[in-house]
Amino acid sequence: MRQQLVLLSVIFLGVASISTVFSSEISDGPYVFEKGKQREVVWVCDGKKQVFKVDLIVPQTLNGCSGNVKLWSPAPSEDEQLEYAGEYRVAAASDIHGQFDLFLQLLKNNNILDKNDKWNFSNGHFVITGDVFDRGPKVTEALWFLYDLEKQAERAGGKLHLLLGNHEVMTLNGDLRYLNEKYLETAEITNTAYEDLYAKNSVLGDWLRSRPVLVKVNGILFAHGGFHPDLAEIEMSAKDVNDLFKQNLVEKELAKPRYGMGQYLHKSKGPIWYRGYFREDEISSDELNQLLNHFGATHIVVGHTTQEAIKSVHDGRVIAIDAGMKYGSYGELLLWDGGEFTRGTLAGKKFPLGKATKATKTRSNLAKESAN
Repeated sequence: MRQQLVLLSVIFLGVASISTVFSSEISDGPYVFEKGKQREVVWVCDGKKQVFKVDLIVPQTLNGCSGNVKLWSPAPSEDEQLEYAGEYRVAAASDIHGQFDLFLQLLKNNNILDKNDKWNFSNGHFVITGDVFDRGPKVTEALWFLYDLEKQAERAGGKLHLLLGNHEVMTLNGDLRYLNEKYLETAEITNTAYEDLYAKNSVLGDWLRSRPVLVKVNGILFAHGGFHPDLAEIEMSAKDVNDLFKQNLVEKELAKPRYGMGQYLHKSKGPIWYRGYFREDEISSDELNQLLNHFGATHIVVGHTTQEAIKSVHDGRVIAIDAGMKYGSYGELLLWDGGEFTRGTLAGKKFPLGKATKATKTRSNLAKESAN
């Protein structure tokens, strides 16, 4: 039985309690909650809920049926730095959507990770423009992996930037329309609303609430969806966008409903939902230049709007990096080194970044091509 493998590498302060057994044999977790000087650790092992109390020790390793995780000090309440510049490489990916195995393959084949799935990008900066959640079956694994990879990057002098996407915000707000069936079962087995597994007092929930909605690295401005020209028109700074967005992140945690620009930033023109760069006549060349000048950026890089492959639009000023990883068969990585952009394929081949064309190869053909 897999449940016999549920061990903790710390001293137990309580006895595991098991709730109703379901026919499902899913394993998931852990979901870890801060409880004063203790932590409550919840696993789902072979369709059964298991709960442990452990000492609050940092760092701390938990070994369980769905893998091992390492816990670090609580995330800072806010990562104030939104702009970075230096002599280092940059990589970016987007819209993992629970396709964790494919994501690992992409990173290893492009030397972001070594053969042991550890940070291998030296002092480089790796940006993920949101949407780890929903659709696929390995969201929890992806989150814990990124949680630890962030620390590995820091120790190597590099940086992992996980930005909020619309699916992170949807999940935190209980909008579960795209949730994989596995996590509906997890919620039922644990008798906990799925969004409450990421509550403020949970390790991953606290960590997610500390993530920004944008970042600028070496003049490249990243966000999940993008920036509407309105933001330049009203001269709203990147810091103001991030601060106000974060202040209105989880509606049930607000003293009053979102309103004004706080509401605007969470709607279709906001940084996690905007698709205007890919709609004809929605943004002019002059408006895009005004946006870039306003934010002091050379390029805008976004996910959210799925493409067959990473490509640039608007004469190279906007780069779309959601290459359809959510479908589970192919994905790409954007690479920047010394001012040059390249596409890293699933097989690790590198190609110059191309502009959008009418004749775009299908995702299946790209997957085959990258493997040859």
